[in-house]
Amino acid sequence: MSPSTPPPPAAPPSSGNLVLLASSLSVVVACVMVVMKGITLYFSGSQSILASLADSGLDLLASLITFAAVRYAKAPPDKEHPFGHGKAEAFSALVQAGLVFASAALIMQSCVEHLKNPEPVTQSSLAIGVLIVSIILTIGLVFFQNLALKSSQSVAISADRMHYVTDLVSNSIALIGVVAAALGFVQMDAIAGFVMAAWFVWGALKVLREAADHLMDRGLEDGDVARIIDLIAQDPQVLGVHQLRTRLMGPYILIQAHVEMSPTLSLDAAHKIIIGAEKRLLDVFPNADILIHADPQGLAEPHGGVFGEEAPTGFDLSAPNKA
Repeated sequence: MSPSTPPPPAAPPSSGNLVLLASSLSVVVACVMVVMKGITLYFSGSQSILASLADSGLDLLASLITFAAVRYAKAPPDKEHPFGHGKAEAFSALVQAGLVFASAALIMQSCVEHLKNPEPVTQSSLAIGVLIVSIILTIGLVFFQNLALKSSQSVAISADRMHYVTDLVSNSIALIGVVAAALGFVQMDAIAGFVMAAWFVWGALKVLREAADHLMDRGLEDGDVARIIDLIAQDPQVLGVHQLRTRLMGPYILIQAHVEMSPTLSLDAAHKIIIGAEKRLLDVFPNADILIHADPQGLAEPHGGVFGEEAPTGFDLSAPNKA
């Protein structure tokens, strides 16, 4: 390369690297916020800060779980786990949801006691400053997590993002509570903490549902299924698609389908058609594991095991219906 030749542009980070970086950044941000809020709670005694600290403490624990889960989930398949380790992310999301439920219960108990025996908030200016810094840090982290999720369907990062979106809202409510308490509305601090705990429960339910979808092998949305069929059928030699099944598995999706082709095709020709369909699918779903089985048209009775007869209805793509 000559001195005048500019260097080639750096390759954009892969979706896997973004997920790993997002999990690392999450741990760093959680550590910073736990330290700040712990010091502030010591000096102020604010129930809003207590609620926010509890949330950040659980965020740190959840971030550490996510940090480990996304790395384990990306481990390649082995003898004991031939389908990989992707569901580790769903298990981590379940743990996170449980932690949030526990946190909400403890916060509500503390706030009820504080409503009965309200205490003034001291060092309110320190509490306000820490909450503002926490909000700024959280906005930055959530922004980066959104970038990672655009290129990956990581349920662990999605659950971790829920924690920090919850943290963003809780810090905002805590800020309102501390300001109100500083202005003389002492009970508003505990009320704000109670509202935050209720918000945690709502967020935990969303994470629980998403994790359950992965653990129960939920299929892709109808729009994605239609896209899969369209991609497979782009080759005019594919005359039908049946027994199409999809499922979520952490950062990956699994696609299985049977395709109908002319019975006069050679095995080599059918193989090339299937390879072409797999390449088209991977261009759109790069995190997919794909298995396509060829059937001769007209002789494609349900088969393949216990779920063969239960698979979704087939799609006839032969003329004149095929576009």
